[in-house]
Amino acid sequence: MVSTLELLLAATPLLLAGVLLVGFLWPATRAMPLAWIVAVLVGFFVWGMPVEWIAAASIVGVMTAIQILWIVFGALLLLYTLMQAGAFDRINEGFAKISDDRRVQVILVGFFLATFIEGAAGFGTPAAVVAPLLLALGFPALAAVIAALIGHIIAVTYGAVGTPIIIGIENPLADTAATNQAITDAGFTVQDYSVEVAVWAATYHALIGFVMPLFAVGMVVYFFGDPDERSLQPAWDVAPLALFSGIAFVVPYWLSAQISAEFPSLMGAMVGGAIVVGTLKAGYFVPDEEWDFPDREEWPDHWVGTIEPGQKTNNTGAGTDVGDGAAVADGGPAQELSLLRAWTPYILLVVLLVVTRVLDPLPELLQEELIGVGGFSLLFNTTWPEIFGTSLSGGISWVYVPGFWLVLCAVIAIPLYNMDGTQVRAAWNETVQKLVAPLIALVFVIAMVQVMLQSGAHAEGTESMIFVLAQATADAAGPAYPFIAALIGALGAAMAGSNTVSNITFGGFQFEAARQLGLPTQIIVGAQAVGGAIGNLVAIHNVVAALATVGLVGQEGRVMRLNLIPLVYYAVGVGIVVTLFSYVLFPGLF
Repeated sequence: MVSTLELLLAATPLLLAGVLLVGFLWPATRAMPLAWIVAVLVGFFVWGMPVEWIAAASIVGVMTAIQILWIVFGALLLLYTLMQAGAFDRINEGFAKISDDRRVQVILVGFFLATFIEGAAGFGTPAAVVAPLLLALGFPALAAVIAALIGHIIAVTYGAVGTPIIIGIENPLADTAATNQAITDAGFTVQDYSVEVAVWAATYHALIGFVMPLFAVGMVVYFFGDPDERSLQPAWDVAPLALFSGIAFVVPYWLSAQISAEFPSLMGAMVGGAIVVGTLKAGYFVPDEEWDFPDREEWPDHWVGTIEPGQKTNNTGAGTDVGDGAAVADGGPAQELSLLRAWTPYILLVVLLVVTRVLDPLPELLQEELIGVGGFSLLFNTTWPEIFGTSLSGGISWVYVPGFWLVLCAVIAIPLYNMDGTQVRAAWNETVQKLVAPLIALVFVIAMVQVMLQSGAHAEGTESMIFVLAQATADAAGPAYPFIAALIGALGAAMAGSNTVSNITFGGFQFEAARQLGLPTQIIVGAQAVGGAIGNLVAIHNVVAALATVGLVGQEGRVMRLNLIPLVYYAVGVGIVVTLFSYVLFPGLF
């Protein structure tokens, strides 16, 4: 039994990170190294961790961070390659030309395109990309940011081709001996267990999130319609289209979650988007009257920043006039590409991921450790067993994880779009520049979490910092814990700006809390994965990044206040469902 002082010290790294990130608005690149140092000091002086165990736990964190960055590198490289080639503008143009009705554009661009980008790239990319696209179509800058942030939330749990589940849930549970053993004793492998978590998370999203297209439209028409006559009636007028769009998204989304965490967001956006576009082109669900924003001269000053609507931002944040909204990329007019050709790299990506996940013996082969050198395994995977003589091991899967296939598709895109050296270099340079800040932040945040997770592994009978925090929280919340499980994940994402980091930080915490209370761990950890998604609505990092792309930095507080509306809806809705599942419908699950 730990003392109150030990409990407080165990919480200190997380509390310090929260205070620095949220209270003082420090960037994660400054806050997380300090939080790691505090975790190391608490581990050494309070938990009695030997130096080699602290070093080994930190190295496991570094190797996990490298694997995440490998995925992010590939995701951003493919995205920036398509942007340089003009293919991405062609994709956006294909959505935008369906209708001039702003409500329809919110659904097609703000929801379907945003969820697709989240599934393909993640890590704050959707809002930063979609917001300026909506601005270019004529949206007020503030409305563009709100629509983009709300629109992509349902996809965040499976962002960057499943990274929040695979890296955020599966890897930390596998790396913690006690948790791994508990899952094995229940008859699962950790990989199978993470798929179950992904399915439960998709279930919550499907039940609660299918209304998000309608929610996004409602936020736009109510807060950015006629300021003298605020009304939700324009949203109700397109409710059939919005609800149909939500259902068209969540059905393939939920079904693909049964296979792997890489696919839900991609499949939901691609299949659902194709269904909705085809339905609109066939004349169904088309609004009787087009809705638009008030005249430009009636807009309040806080709606628009330094970039006027009808302009497209470049990488420096400056605006370039695009006239009637036709997008022109660095690689030439977007209309020169067919839609099929523009989508080809992402279609190929989905095919490659499916084949390498379900076609035996490829999954096993790609995870083999083919070459051993001095205790290390290289080539397909790099592993370091028994680091510094401890029982801890680290590994990086270079080929099996999506990073390799994303880079491969980016390389294939070069001849596909006849790209020249300047365009290719620009895509690679942009990708590398975007990775510098995440590199520092991820290395230290995951190293911190690993020190906290492994703080009890060096001595028999010693519980980790995460375990004692989970036990204390479970004792304090008691039977109400299922209702607040998603809020814990949301808090982690709001602090760190990442669902993946929230899952790494609190996934093991939620697992242990569920075990302490005798609750179904799959259901509770699934709630964590959803909470990590909804916290992105108010994550200061994501809000600032989105506002910067439309020239509206300084309106962070206004965006976060507005986004509390969908956050409360989502958190309460998921809390009710999780409570119902835990106590009434599925209480016997592990």
